[in-house]
Amino acid sequence: MKRESQKNAPHSSPQTSQTSQTGQTGQTGQGSPVNPAEPADRTDRRTSRRTVTPRRRLLAAAALAPLLAPVLTGVGVGSARARSAVTPGTETGGTGAGGGEPAGPVQPVPTTEADWKGVAKALGRPGSLVRGLFYHTRFPRGDLHVVTRGVTVAPGLALGSHMAFVRYADGTTSVMGDLNVTEGELQRVTDSLFQHGIEVTALHKHLLAHTPDVWWLHIHGHAHGTDPVPLARGLRAAIGRTASPPATEPGPPRPLDLDLAGMEAALGVAGSNDGGIHKAVFARRETVVHEGKALPRGLAATSAFNFQPLGGGRAAVNGDFAMVADEVQKVLSTLRRGGLELVELHNHGLTEEPRLFFAHFWGVDDAVRLARALRPAVDATNVVPVSMTDGSVRVSP
Repeated sequence: MKRESQKNAPHSSPQTSQTSQTGQTGQTGQGSPVNPAEPADRTDRRTSRRTVTPRRRLLAAAALAPLLAPVLTGVGVGSARARSAVTPGTETGGTGAGGGEPAGPVQPVPTTEADWKGVAKALGRPGSLVRGLFYHTRFPRGDLHVVTRGVTVAPGLALGSHMAFVRYADGTTSVMGDLNVTEGELQRVTDSLFQHGIEVTALHKHLLAHTPDVWWLHIHGHAHGTDPVPLARGLRAAIGRTASPPATEPGPPRPLDLDLAGMEAALGVAGSNDGGIHKAVFARRETVVHEGKALPRGLAATSAFNFQPLGGGRAAVNGDFAMVADEVQKVLSTLRRGGLELVELHNHGLTEEPRLFFAHFWGVDDAVRLARALRPAVDATNVVPVSMTDGSVRVSP
């Protein structure tokens, strides 16, 4: 009976016979294998019938081949897009030729001092325009008497708040910076920031054992709409929860009892006298992108060293290195070999690319020796010198 039922069973069509063999990959939507090595006109050995692949199916297979190639070779669509991504620093912030995905991060746009009059009024003090791209305001903590390692810390060495506003090509404005607060001020300042929609992105110290305890809150905010004044008012409210003194007219800087020529030769950067503190700054070479927006070079991605004269050519140095992950261990070990103390290793932001780490340090010695100890650590990072002359900031290409 079994043989009889098989004998009377209808013959399978050539297409059905082929489909029963297709347990492998590389098929078209018609159920036929795509095998370029097999001729289109072939003999089915089981049925001794000659089968012919229709021309329409061959054309369909050829059309699908370019689409299937990335999948068959393990290269997904995401990888293909990644290969065609725009190199940071060359973006225009627009869309591609097809009007699809953006060509790159949104770029900062030049502004003038007049563009920030409302911000200055809301903050209660003037700021300065840096390279025409960001508006920077400082709040020195001259009210604090902080001592660390036997050194009375000058406001310009490590005490003070600052913030920088940037306008972008899409009409929005961002602000970044950090607030210097005492331990007693810390909680009420953070509460005020949250009430005004300003993010806290880091919380840490910049100094070793010191009295009284002071902390640094790194902040980030977006203007609601195109007007940055409400954002400035929120920051003013938070600073109002501290004992930060009102703005004063800066007098002429005190002469620096330091071998400036020797220090600058050792570090390879021309510094500046900022209120009696010698400052040396380096900026990351990469375009740093935060939440889809390119940061102006010199903002939130700098290595900054502050030297406070202590007499006889000696200085206390405090500051931080901006590093990518691969540079961290080289910098930390180099600082220790140079006799500098490590204070903190942390992030300042939450989502920047490339991801940045910051190492704060401390040292007391002859100022030129300190500069020489810092130089190998600088050379281990991808930075360029930032020269500050007559109040302007010039970043080397």
